[in-house]
Amino acid sequence: MEFLGLCVQNLILSLRYLFRGEGNWKSILEQASAISYDSLPISLMIVLIAAIVITIQVANGFAMSGADTYIGGSIAIVMIREIAPGFVALAIGARAGTSICAEIANMKVTSQVDAIKTLKINPVGYYFTPRLIAAMITIPMVVLLAEFIGIVGGMYVAQAAIDLHPARYIHSVWAWLSMRDIYISLFKGAVFGVLIALVCATQGYTTSGGAKQVGISTTKSSILSTVYMLVADLFINLIFYIF
Repeated sequence: MEFLGLCVQNLILSLRYLFRGEGNWKSILEQASAISYDSLPISLMIVLIAAIVITIQVANGFAMSGADTYIGGSIAIVMIREIAPGFVALAIGARAGTSICAEIANMKVTSQVDAIKTLKINPVGYYFTPRLIAAMITIPMVVLLAEFIGIVGGMYVAQAAIDLHPARYIHSVWAWLSMRDIYISLFKGAVFGVLIALVCATQGYTTSGGAKQVGISTTKSSILSTVYMLVADLFINLIFYIF
């Protein structure tokens, strides 16, 4: 709870920094490239493999029961509602999130943060805001691309596995697909992006000591960001699909 309170406090400080017009758009673009663009290959590969595995399992079962016309819709729903936003966030958190933590932790233990304070610059706003904005904007873009890759990959796997015609697959996708699900998945991506940047940056900012503590903080940031994302995913599903 103490760490959660610290995250909220840092989020408020970052928003104040942004609304005062002190944000650096060049830094935001650099962080967008480091967080999402550099993580694009591993994110798409993970989602594509997940789509292939799920399609193999679903296709055989649906084909035996004569429900092969529902394969496309089932894959689309699973990919859009859960697999794409969740797996993309986990991949980016494991790669870019730990990098954020290690970078800020290293600056903290080498007194670079103290140097920023002497220039009367808010270190939380200076270090956190570009990462928060970049992650919030770009991770939903990766999620949207991953959804497309997953659905198209499932189509080819279904055709190869049970000889399902692509037209029947696409018709099922359009019948089941809802723009509401896409909007919710993009919202999930934005929330997960903020959590990754906020949790990892906060963990790095609280680091003190030396190189050993930097490694410990990096490990903690990976674990904490995963837990926070899963909890957020639970609440988002409860709000949009239950209540």
